[in-house]
Order: sequence, then C-alpha cells, then structure tokens
Amino acid sequence: MVRTIYIENDIRDHPRTLKILQRFRHARQIYCERYTEVFNRKSQNFRLQKKQPALILARKFKNHVLPAPENYGLGTGHNYYFSHMLNCIYDCRYCFLQGMFQSAHYVLFVNYEDYIDAINAISRHNNDGGLCFFSGYDCDSLAMEPVTRFCEYFLPFFESYPDTTLELRTKSTQIRSLLARKPVNNCIIAYSFTPARIAMALEHKAPAIEKRITAITRLQEKGWLIGLRFDPLIFDDNYKTDYANLFKSIFDRIDLARVHSVSLGSFRLPRDYYRKIRQLYPEELLFSSPLEEINGLMTYTQVLQSKLLTYCTDKILTYIPHDKFFPCHNWA
Repeated sequence: MVRTIYIENDIRDHPRTLKILQRFRHARQIYCERYTEVFNRKSQNFRLQKKQPALILARKFKNHVLPAPENYGLGTGHNYYFSHMLNCIYDCRYCFLQGMFQSAHYVLFVNYEDYIDAINAISRHNNDGGLCFFSGYDCDSLAMEPVTRFCEYFLPFFESYPDTTLELRTKSTQIRSLLARKPVNNCIIAYSFTPARIAMALEHKAPAIEKRITAITRLQEKGWLIGLRFDPLIFDDNYKTDYANLFKSIFDRIDLARVHSVSLGSFRLPRDYYRKIRQLYPEELLFSSPLEEINGLMTYTQVLQSKLLTYCTDKILTYIPHDKFFPCHNWA
C-alpha cells in the first residue's frame, strides 16, 4: 500500500497522474518542482525507505530511450532500453539499483507519450529492421502494472510495428492484463530466475520460482512468447545441483516451442555500486564470495566464471537449440 505520493507540479493534471491519485485516495500527497528534490537527496536511508517506499510521479524530459549496454541483446542489430520507472518493488540483494540510487522510493514517469515519440524517432533512423527495445532495466516491467498500466499503453504501439521487438523483463506474476488480451507476436515476456534455495535467500519479496513457472505456462497457453533469463548466475558449493534442478523444473514444464530465447550471465556489479551495497549488507554472504575487479566490475574470478558459465551452458543446450541461446560471456 502506497502511503505517500510525491507529485511534480508540472504533471499534477496529467490524466495518468489523476488516475493514479484516484486509486490511492487516502495517500498523503506532497507536491514538488522536480522529483530529484526527493529522490536524489543525500544521506537517505535506503534500507529504512525500502520498508515503506513512497511513490513519486514525475515527467522525464530527456534520454527516454538509450542504447543498451554492450553484449546486452538477443542477436538483433540495434538494441535499446527504456525505463518508465526507477526502482523495483522486490528486494533482491544482488540488484545494482540499490547501488545506483540514493533512494528506495519508486519513480513513475507518467509522460508515456514522449517515450513513444523517442522510439518512433529511433525506428525512423533504423529502418533496416533488427530493432529490439528492452523494458525492465531500472525496474520490473510488470510488477506494478495494475498501477502504471504500462503494458496497456505500450503493447498496442509495438503491435503496430511487427519488425520491432519488445522485451519485458520481470519476476512478476501480475499477468492478468496480458491474459485478457491477444498476444503480441513481437513481444517477449522474459522471466528471471536463480535456483530456489538462492532465490529464497536473496530475492526478497519476489514471487517464488513455482509461481513464476505457473505464470509462464499460463502465458504460453494464451500464445505469448517467453524468454528465460538466468542472470546473474550465483556461485556456491552446490551450484551444479542447484542449477541442474532449476533447469529441469522449468524446461520440463514449459512449452519449448513458445520459448523465444534463453540468456545467462555471471554476477557482476560496477565497483562503486558494489561498495555501496556491501555497506548496506555487511553480513551478506554473497559479497564474501571470491570476487575480483575486472574492467571496473566486481565479479567472480575468471576461473569461477568459466566454471559457472560452461556448466550452465552445457545443461541449457540439452533442452534448447543453440540458435535460441544468448550467453553474456563478455561482461567482464
């Protein structure tokens, strides 16, 4: 339940703002000039805010769509990402967002129209096809769908551009709106997974593995394409058993014909983010793993990365053809 909502004066009368305020009639409303006054304040307590985050409604003025990081893609020629939100309702210990942002509050940029304009502009300059747009880089694409109506607005647009791909990255079971409409053939609902034991320890507030698998099967029954994202791979002494069990539990239950792609990548965090997150969780065993800095990233040693990636790659390729597999081997 959202108890406090900050609203930029510039979008106080935006139709999307008014609908959200109607949904949270009893929330305290505080108006501000720019969301950064609240979100970027120094000396904020991320852990304390995470217990009861506020919602901030804002306008994004620039950089609506950005080039995706190197090696972040699905074999297409041009990869971009966009974020209608900042921060996530889940509390995964390995998430880079808690190292990136000062605040745990949720920021929702209500000016969806400007995002569409930016996507259109990119599409006009890349008319050779091979465009892929990723949502869910700075948030979970589906987790707040009943509030944001993000999919409700963006899916019809992408449906009208069948040569362009949209990926919605998520751990959420908020799929009601997707089940209620016909599938969009150029949209991938990409679910992130770690083994169940690791998920219970590190993915706080996120739906259990079994619930995510059930969501996938329901979406596939309705005709949606699914992506599987095993990222980050987490190392421990039982990683072979844990990942073998995870892959079996997923691939034995889902429709492999409706799997668009599978990707994986090793645990990595920018050095400064890693230092900040480790201060938040000084007792977290994840950050006591054998890590080293490679090209500005804190990641497993090359020996451990190789073991994890090789083992998981070999297991995954027993279930799917190689042309559906997109490993991120070169992050570090």
